Amino acid sequence: MGNCWPKPVDVHPPTVKYSNSIPSVIVKKPINTSPGSNTRNVVAKSSGDGGDSRKVEVPASGKIITPNLKMFTLAELKSATRNFRPDTVLGEGGFGTVFKGWVDDKTFAPSKVGVGMPVAVKKSNPDSEQGLKEWQAEVKFLGKFSHPNLVKLIGYCWEEKTFLLVYEHMQKGSLESHLFRKGAEALSWDTRLKIAIGAARGLEFLHTTEKQVIYRDFKAANILLDTDYNAKLSDFGLAKMGPVNGDSHVTTKIVGTYGYAAPEYMATGHLYVKSDVYGFGVVLLEILSGRRVLDLNRPNGEHNLVDWAKPMLPDKKKLRKLMDPRLEAQYPSKAAFQIAEIILKCLEPDPKNRPSMEEILECLEQCNGIQMKPRAKNTTRNHNHRGHRSPLHVKKTGSGNVIGNQGYKAPTNRSY
Repeated sequence: MGNCWPKPVDVHPPTVKYSNSIPSVIVKKPINTSPGSNTRNVVAKSSGDGGDSRKVEVPASGKIITPNLKMFTLAELKSATRNFRPDTVLGEGGFGTVFKGWVDDKTFAPSKVGVGMPVAVKKSNPDSEQGLKEWQAEVKFLGKFSHPNLVKLIGYCWEEKTFLLVYEHMQKGSLESHLFRKGAEALSWDTRLKIAIGAARGLEFLHTTEKQVIYRDFKAANILLDTDYNAKLSDFGLAKMGPVNGDSHVTTKIVGTYGYAAPEYMATGHLYVKSDVYGFGVVLLEILSGRRVLDLNRPNGEHNLVDWAKPMLPDKKKLRKLMDPRLEAQYPSKAAFQIAEIILKCLEPDPKNRPSMEEILECLEQCNGIQMKPRAKNTTRNHNHRGHRSPLHVKKTGSGNVIGNQGYKAPTNRSY
């Protein structure tokens, strides 16, 4: 990849050895079934990941011991969201429903609409064993880590068999909505690259922290954006600690989102740190093309974005067909091609051959420094040059290879 890969990909990265214990976060799961205990038997609903329904202990309430989070009461969160009114719903998912609420920006006490700061309150589906597991995972990871590209978890509530999480509110919503929602304003090249770099920083942080974390659900819907389009990773319900004791992977039940999940994980349940890298490559391809990874509304042969796009990525001419038409050719072709090469590396079938997030981040930052070439002078107005081709047919200019009107310089968006 030229200067983008300053060194060969390390196919045997050193494994960080560590203990599985997490002293800063202790999750208390009462299992006492003696008379008077606050635990009851329920039949867990299928979580959609292949697990069988079985009797499990789901505590009615509980507490997480961590100094970084506020423990809200259910009454406080009902007040903050106006009793979880339908018109405050921000989104829904497998875990439950997300509501918009308002709290005091200093005390976090519930406040009136428009007063204080907005928050996102995720309310789980009741009596769900999978919901409890994902809720605990979110508290475990987001309660421990703090990073500009991870969504901030403010607090939680575990009361009356209901699990709730309170996050900072991300005003611009998800990357998914900006790329695929009908009528959404097209994202500029600069903004797309800014989002990709921010998401890469978040994932690189998780992979290189003292105790490696595998995110396991990297997708456009889990990348949230603030008012300035700064990207933050959200939804850590499927996150898992990385391999230990020299192991290359962990073996786990297959969960996640089809299309984004790495092939080795889908086939074997073996989860590598670089399984996340595959998902990052898929999202990067969505950012480049403006297409969903799976779309049955597309013509035959184009339903699966990865399969359709792979042959075009290494070909500079074919790459133009893949690029999101909403960009209107306003992007530096050199940077687009380098990103296409990054995507191909991320989508390698063997996880050992995929780059690390550190290497990917370095390449993306290099791409961010590449500007569009200046527009070539229009010589057709000089009538002494008869027979000169129209700018629409220019094949080569003095500033380099430019096809058609792609030599035009894009207006630079300085607000981001």
